[in-house]
Amino acid sequence: MACRISELVLSCRDPEALARFWCAVLDFVVLDREDDGSVEIGPREGFGGPQPTIILSRTDEPEQAKPRLHIDVNATDRDQDAELERLLKLGARRADVGQTGQESWHVLADPEGNEFCLLKARIDPV
Repeated sequence: MACRISELVLSCRDPEALARFWCAVLDFVVLDREDDGSVEIGPREGFGGPQPTIILSRTDEPEQAKPRLHIDVNATDRDQDAELERLLKLGARRADVGQTGQESWHVLADPEGNEFCLLKARIDPV
């Protein structure tokens, strides 16, 4: 038997603000709030389903370096251009990581600067 990813943990300065952003991006809901300020978000069916939950863990420590992991997202109910516009309206911003402009994906950053990519393919929401 193998493991599977059940949770992703992202350190951030404002878990509530990032929870609002990522819930809107992924159609997730807040699943839990901890006394330390951490917020867990995930699919409506909760922890243990086919998608991992995301724990937004509050930290006041400065960023150490560029994270070695980033999230890729795909639109489920619209084309890439329409999804890009939606993400930008939610507070994402374009990020330059040395793209040539010929890529089939868009590099973006969430409100705290965490990079993620919007891929071209539309996928099934389930």
